[in-house]
Amino acid sequence: MSRLYPIGIQSFERIREDGYVYVDKTSLVYRLATTGKYYFLSRPRRFGKSLLVSTLEAYFLGKKGLFAGLAMERLEREWTEYPVFHLDLNSQKYETPQSLADILNAALTKWEKEYGREEAETSLSLRFQGVVQRAAEKTGHNAVILVDEYDKPLLQSIGNDSLQTDYRNTLKAFYGVLKSCDPYIRFALLTGVTKFSKVSVFSDLNNLEDISMSRVYESVCGITEDELHSELAGDVVALAESGGISQEAAYHKLKEWYDGYHFTRNGMDIYNPFSVLNTLKRRDFGSYWFETGTPTFLVELLKKSRYNLHRLTDEVAMSDSLMGIDSMGNNPVPYLYQSGYLTIKGYNPEFRVYELGFPNKEVEEGFTKFLLPCYAHLDSGNSAFEVMNFVQDVRSGNVDGFMKRLQSFFADTPYELARELELHYQNVLFIVFKLMGFYTQVEYHTSQGRVDLVLQTEKYIYVMEFKLEGTSDEALRQIEEKNYALPFASDPRKVYKIGVNFSNEIRGIEGWKVANG
Repeated sequence: MSRLYPIGIQSFERIREDGYVYVDKTSLVYRLATTGKYYFLSRPRRFGKSLLVSTLEAYFLGKKGLFAGLAMERLEREWTEYPVFHLDLNSQKYETPQSLADILNAALTKWEKEYGREEAETSLSLRFQGVVQRAAEKTGHNAVILVDEYDKPLLQSIGNDSLQTDYRNTLKAFYGVLKSCDPYIRFALLTGVTKFSKVSVFSDLNNLEDISMSRVYESVCGITEDELHSELAGDVVALAESGGISQEAAYHKLKEWYDGYHFTRNGMDIYNPFSVLNTLKRRDFGSYWFETGTPTFLVELLKKSRYNLHRLTDEVAMSDSLMGIDSMGNNPVPYLYQSGYLTIKGYNPEFRVYELGFPNKEVEEGFTKFLLPCYAHLDSGNSAFEVMNFVQDVRSGNVDGFMKRLQSFFADTPYELARELELHYQNVLFIVFKLMGFYTQVEYHTSQGRVDLVLQTEKYIYVMEFKLEGTSDEALRQIEEKNYALPFASDPRKVYKIGVNFSNEIRGIEGWKVANG
């Protein structure tokens, strides 16, 4: 009988009662609940934060039966019921100051029906403070506060400074209750994608323990290698049989596509749970996480900060900068990390910096395809169509065909980019040839504005040199003089040497020359 997979289901109670697949995280939930009081956790979207919050809610409500057969059953003995205030900010669309006030008011009104309200409690924060205090006094047990996606209003208002300031002020006062009501609080957890620090909602919440990069809790969300091989082993067997591949090949492909997230230095590999569960349910590999949406403001951040996309494969950052995004107008790297497009690949102890890169093939391929129409001009408007034709021209040895297509990618370059054309050229070339790398073998090097490129297919090798404000003859001559094609002298494949020149006057490729190897 086919197993039930909780795609889109974030309720721990429903998952347990209806028999959905659940990867047991309750030993970590118990540790959270019994060894600390105030926590903050950042994880990318669709990574299980809402399920974690729901699991904590069930635990603090004393719903012992839901934990039968799980680690929590042997760890917890008392099963005390606490008053729980669960605030979910994920479902609302935040476009006006009133939209945030409405969702906070709706939650408070619901809680006040149970615990009452004093006449003097006129503001949202005062009402929250009052209801928490009365709940503790009425039940004899301190309150539990769980806030899911605390930062959703702030993320949705990026680019609208006045609206974001309004949201910050509202949330700063509201979340301030976590300090003012300390004697009445048993436990509190805020989850989100980002950490707005400095002069923001976190400036006063210095009592929150940030476990986002904690080694102890690195696997509290997501699926580990051990969990994939133990709790989901039968599902992987079914996936392999359905795809007509070996079990070993299925594990390898799952790792290639969905593994690779690291939330601490030298940490364990974490699989994206949303993509893994979708793959096991549908018994087919796909870009499930990526296709759920990439925020459009991310591209605006990359452009506004004049970000060189080549750095995506070799980025570095200090740990403190990774966990705060107040300066992301100038530095998009923290958001790229926190939202899951980049992850920790290594750590340099001498300089105490994290080395970052794409976590897996799903993100690398999906993000690169997403960027193409944002940077390059597409005649058809269809990224998949343009890439397919480009690849087919390269594979068939149609040099003029793929060069004309490459030339078209630079058409209609906005005039406002005139002072940054060199960076724009490099960014478009990076995207195009990064995409080519999924179908061919690509070596791509940049140095002080110069681009050297080698493309290899089954039948052809292309050695390319790009010049800026030079000539295609000069570019071709450099290939010859520096013997760029020498490593392929004995290769049976046909070698093309291509010199390309960019012109600032036409804001694109002015021309190219081709010579056989």
